[in-house]
Amino acid sequence: MLILLSPAKNMNFDETERALAVTTPALIDETRILSTTTRGLSTSKIKTLMKISSDLARLNRDRFRAFDADQPGTKPAALAFAGEVYRGLDAGTLSDDDLAYAQNHLRILSGMYGALRPLDGIHPYRLEMGRKLHTRRGESLYDFWGDKIAGHLNELLSYESDPVVLNLASNEYFKSVDRKTLKARVITASFKEEKDGQTRMLMVFAKKARGMMARWALENRISDPADLVKFDAGGYAYDEAGSTETDLLFTRPQPAAPGAKAKAEA
Repeated sequence: MLILLSPAKNMNFDETERALAVTTPALIDETRILSTTTRGLSTSKIKTLMKISSDLARLNRDRFRAFDADQPGTKPAALAFAGEVYRGLDAGTLSDDDLAYAQNHLRILSGMYGALRPLDGIHPYRLEMGRKLHTRRGESLYDFWGDKIAGHLNELLSYESDPVVLNLASNEYFKSVDRKTLKARVITASFKEEKDGQTRMLMVFAKKARGMMARWALENRISDPADLVKFDAGGYAYDEAGSTETDLLFTRPQPAAPGAKAKAEA
């Protein structure tokens, strides 16, 4: 079974106490081609494309200009991305054995790199998959990547008798996987909070839960999709009534906001 995650907009390239050898992204040749386009983007174009401030646009212009696909990335992807998904994954505390297993069973979808292993070295960048960036292949990054990501996943899954993808990525990123090309069953997990008799998806919690489920599946070496219903990290439990064979729902009582909890304990 192969697990898919989205990347994060925020990145952390501070040094970490744990030194890990980085690997080379599998689709680096495609990244090299894409970088010739991003290198030429102006500050104003980046600001409009990404809908960000002038300061952030300048930062990312400088990142694109410095980006060199021929040089090894400076930090493992799973440690470089920062955000709720990666707080849930907490890759820096995974054992060496778990990280080695994750190299074969976890992929992070990326607008710049296509698909990344946890220990693939990356450079600082910001390029959301859903942005309409014009390249020679079309008007969007979906056009640029075409069926290449799905083809890569097929290669990884070709040794399995029953290829399965556990989709823990956002819709924006999973759309980059060409379903017509992908030769695997797809199981998608979602997470909701219960409060006052109602369930709803709160994105800040759902994102962290995606990372937690990825970690749980890696640590427990989950290979049989039937075992996914056992996921219980963070107080979540399988909701059979809200699930189907391909869409699994996990719910839990909605936790109090950190500020509200501190106020109640004061």
